Amino acid sequence: MTGLLRNSLCAMALSLFAASAGNAATLLEPTLHVKPQGVEGGGGRVALTLDACGGKTDTRILSALVDNRIPATIFVTGIWLKRNAEAVEIMRAHPDLFELENHGGRHIPAVDTPQKIYGIRSAGSPDAVQAEVESGAAALAGAGGPAPRWFRGATAEYSPSAIAMIRRLGFKIAGFSVNGDGGSLLGAKETARRIGAAKDGDVIIAHINQPTHAAGEGVVQGLLALKQKGMTFVRLDDAEGIGNDGTTD
Repeated sequence: MTGLLRNSLCAMALSLFAASAGNAATLLEPTLHVKPQGVEGGGGRVALTLDACGGKTDTRILSALVDNRIPATIFVTGIWLKRNAEAVEIMRAHPDLFELENHGGRHIPAVDTPQKIYGIRSAGSPDAVQAEVESGAAALAGAGGPAPRWFRGATAEYSPSAIAMIRRLGFKIAGFSVNGDGGSLLGAKETARRIGAAKDGDVIIAHINQPTHAAGEGVVQGLLALKQKGMTFVRLDDAEGIGNDGTTD
């Protein structure tokens, strides 16, 4: 191999690496807050959002929400809807508590360039992002109930162009301000601490599809601690959600 050819190939490799790194660097993890209630003395309001990515239902969390009358916005995938009819029936039976929103058809990150986010392969193209969003909405329509108005993609990370597309499809994008359970991988104690520390206007993200994980116990403990403090829980459709990166405006 000649020196000129070798240098050309090296330059090409560096260019491809830089392009890949550039794509990765542009991924956004939007935040979201609800309008604070502005109550002094430990009160206020927070929005609880729970992802149902796949798998089963954490009945510890679902039962606690029903028993304690805690409203929540549940982001469900088409995969989870197919496997959890009983949980969906419970949620539909309590429309004052549960708002079901779009988490995608197959739990694929809404990123329109090929890459992996937390080990999950992205949609990889604009058409694939659109298919993920629309198939999630179709799955919810097939399960009955109101049409979804919010979308949260798998991993909650997005390419800027995907955000613009999702907004054109008519969905607000649900970021968050408190990562309650670290993708359901945290222990009960740390999960309870994070959720219990939520402040007026925070949007909490946690998971309701991992019944064998210790984090679920912590979710319940943290929510009850907030209730004990006098926090009011609201669903996203019942509050003025304010997101960055063009996700709600």
